Amino acid sequence: EMSAAGSKYIDKEVENAINGVKQMKTLMDKTNKDHQAILHTLEETKRKKEEAMRLAQEKEQQLEEKQEVCNETMLALWEECKPCLKHTCMRFYSRTCHSGSGLVGRQVSGPTTLGDAGKEGIGASSCSPSQQLEEFLNRSSPFSIWVNGERIDSLLERDQRQEKQFEDLEERYGLLEDGVDDIFQDSTHVYSRMYPFFQVPFGGFREAFRPPIQRVRLVPRSERFSRELHPFFQHPHYGFHNLFQPLFEMTQRMLEEAHGGWEHPLGGFTSESHNFSNDRMVCREIRRNSAGCLRMRDECEKCREILSVDCWQTDPAQSQLREQLEDALRLAERFTRRYDDLLHAFQAEMLNTTSLLDQLNRQFGWVSRLANLTQDSDGFLQVTTVLSKAPNPEDPSALPDTQVTVQVFDSEPLSLTIPGDISWNDPRFMEMVAEQALQHYKQ
Repeated sequence: EMSAAGSKYIDKEVENAINGVKQMKTLMDKTNKDHQAILHTLEETKRKKEEAMRLAQEKEQQLEEKQEVCNETMLALWEECKPCLKHTCMRFYSRTCHSGSGLVGRQVSGPTTLGDAGKEGIGASSCSPSQQLEEFLNRSSPFSIWVNGERIDSLLERDQRQEKQFEDLEERYGLLEDGVDDIFQDSTHVYSRMYPFFQVPFGGFREAFRPPIQRVRLVPRSERFSRELHPFFQHPHYGFHNLFQPLFEMTQRMLEEAHGGWEHPLGGFTSESHNFSNDRMVCREIRRNSAGCLRMRDECEKCREILSVDCWQTDPAQSQLREQLEDALRLAERFTRRYDDLLHAFQAEMLNTTSLLDQLNRQFGWVSRLANLTQDSDGFLQVTTVLSKAPNPEDPSALPDTQVTVQVFDSEPLSLTIPGDISWNDPRFMEMVAEQALQHYKQ
């Protein structure tokens, strides 16, 4: 009778837990619909960004082919611009960046314009930083300054980082989706086996057995975490929320740096710069790519004069191309910011959603572990012994506590203590026993 009373309490808790898992599934289904909408928006934004970038590169190429029209004027200014640019950049590098000079860039040979120039950072070869920069400037042309071409390089690098962020986000989202699906499927097995023992259908749980919504994925999902799915979510120090927290924090930092660079095209650089966030961004760019030194062109008078050279009188089409290039770059930057904002917003939403999922999983996810268990005729809780403890010698008048040994589900026998003022015949007695046993099992 005690076992039956205890199992009745446990059955009700299992019902409640399965309903809780249904809440998790419902929340995940809603998140899936939102996810599809975000994926379509990301895809459209990416398409527009790539179109703008292709147009900018096309206009840059057309301008490069026409640069000889103003070459004589610009080359004279360039020869006076280079020494100042080298001095200004090296002074900034030695004062601000030198402590991190171990972060180096890549190397290529023989560029003539910014479109393919500077792909080696300061410190990237056996030459001294000063020699590297001088070689880069000698290989480059004033066209690099005139079209502000490092904006294209910066956008291309940002595009690569965005693609990596998106792949990471999709991989983690897939792991989240699989985790909830596995918990739900295991819980449906528990429900289907226990249904004859439940008095009535509860919470419309059977309505949850419906085909999943159609999913659209822009990249294949990685399978590398699938084997460790359950250990990940059952580990006390991990959970759904942990999937997105580190990625969100990293994206927040990158977003602030990127937007700071767009708002201040020269990275906030001045001859006496005190903006440490922008300093770090400029240093990182210089180490990765010597063309980062061109950000400092406004510090040199002759470099500024190159920017103001007008080729309209000799070739009106060149000025028009330059304006079209600027328009395309502004459009590409706008869609790049939009793409960043979408990724950031989705990750923020995921933090909220996974926080709720973690809370529900802590309350109800334990029921999924019953999928491989069977319920015998006596129920999930078995009482093996009930003993009255010896009276307390310090208070002989107090009723002695009761020690109950039980086994719940597949647990080892548990020895529980019930206060002596609750008799064995009191309905609260087995409720307390079952509640304590279930709490031990959950832990």
